[in-house]
Amino acid sequence: MDMVTFDEAALLAQGERIYRHRAELEAIADAVCERGFSNILLSSSGGSQAMLDPFATFIDQMSPIPVFSVLSGVLVLTGHNQVGAHTLVFMTSKSGDTKETVAAAQWLRDRGALIVSVVGKEHSPLEELSDYCFVYGEGRPQELVMYLIVGKILANRGCFDAYEQFADELAGLAPALVAVRKQFDERAIAYCERTHDDPYNIWIASGELWPVCYAYAMCVLEESQWIRTKSVSSPEFFHGTLELVEEDTSVTLLVSEGATRPLDLRVKAFIEQYTRKSTVIDLADFELPGISPAFRALLGPVVANAALQRISKNMEHLTGHSLDIRRYYRTVAY
Repeated sequence: MDMVTFDEAALLAQGERIYRHRAELEAIADAVCERGFSNILLSSSGGSQAMLDPFATFIDQMSPIPVFSVLSGVLVLTGHNQVGAHTLVFMTSKSGDTKETVAAAQWLRDRGALIVSVVGKEHSPLEELSDYCFVYGEGRPQELVMYLIVGKILANRGCFDAYEQFADELAGLAPALVAVRKQFDERAIAYCERTHDDPYNIWIASGELWPVCYAYAMCVLEESQWIRTKSVSSPEFFHGTLELVEEDTSVTLLVSEGATRPLDLRVKAFIEQYTRKSTVIDLADFELPGISPAFRALLGPVVANAALQRISKNMEHLTGHSLDIRRYYRTVAY
């Protein structure tokens, strides 16, 4: 059966386009290290912040570099005592003109921080405020940009000895993610048919997958499909949200291959006992052609996003509710 809204050639071309800039992205990492920095800040808004946040987990787990994650809208109001001219900042925005992110970039620039941004459109306000900017256009996943820059920085700092092998294997990331989409599509269709009209949905994840879960619940199911959804992390699930689980409650769990996997498996055992509408998406079940086992957990966020995209596309097809429809976002003043 044909997959709806699926252009394999375009997906492969998009990934290949970004990877062609590997040397350029690694040069940015080298320049940043040559200048020097003492800590790292990740700051953006909404789904863009969620794209960045797994890298805070990786930096924290792989290095002694202090790393902070602060939403741009908060940063400009509260400030941050650890941020200054010695800070390396990563920012991202698909449009490049997200007002909270742009305001934070100006705030950071005024304090001498070094800004590296990843944006979707050329000549944006965020690009103008950045020291280094990579414009990916439609060449997603944007995470590939971050894997190459952050990975090379960690390698330069002596914290990622396997970086060269990792970066070499990233040449096959787009084909691997296409394979994930194909592997998951039938499950995605069944999931949409089973849950699309549920009045309440709970989504759960942990570690590097928590930002993916949070953003998918908020930016896709809520914003793009108007489906009422609660997201909660696996360790916090047992401190409140579990009381809302009944036999017909739709609960979806993303299971990490990383350090927090035991937390997810604990949730799995619970939901499979107490609701007949549990869905477990275990990343260990996906084949990733060309990717070494040692790198699977690092790539968990993009693998999860590739699988979840098939839910998005099939949900749109089933409900007839376009993923592009908005009632309020960038539509009315707020």
